[in-house]
Amino acid sequence: MDIIRLTGIRGYGYVGALPEEQVLGQWFEVNVTLMLDLKTAGQSDRLEDTLNYCSVVETVQHLIQTSKFALLEKLASAIADAILQANPAGIPIHQVTIALTKLTPPIPNFSGQVTIEITRKP
Repeated sequence: MDIIRLTGIRGYGYVGALPEEQVLGQWFEVNVTLMLDLKTAGQSDRLEDTLNYCSVVETVQHLIQTSKFALLEKLASAIADAILQANPAGIPIHQVTIALTKLTPPIPNFSGQVTIEITRKP
C-alpha cells in the first residue's frame, strides 16, 4: 500500500467546547495520511491516475473554516468522512488518518498544543 501525506494544512476555525471559541475562533492545523494504490500513476505519470491532493487540502480548509462543533473529535471525523466520500477521480482510498491540532487551546497554565488523531476506512 502506498501513502500520500499532506502536512501543515492550516485554517482559522470556530470549534471548541467554550462559547468564546465558537465566537472568536482560533488556528488549527491538520495532517492527512492517505493509504491508496499509486502503482498506475507511478507508471502512467498522468494526474488523472492519482488522487488530486489539492482538492483534499481545499476540503480540509473549507471544513475548518465553516464547521461549528464543540469537539475536535467531531471535526476530525467530518474531515475524514469528507475525504473518503469526495473522491471525484474514483481512486480508491483504503484508509485515511487525520491528525487535527488545536494550536493554542484555552487551557490555564498550558502552553502546548492538543492533537486528536483518528483513522477511518471506507
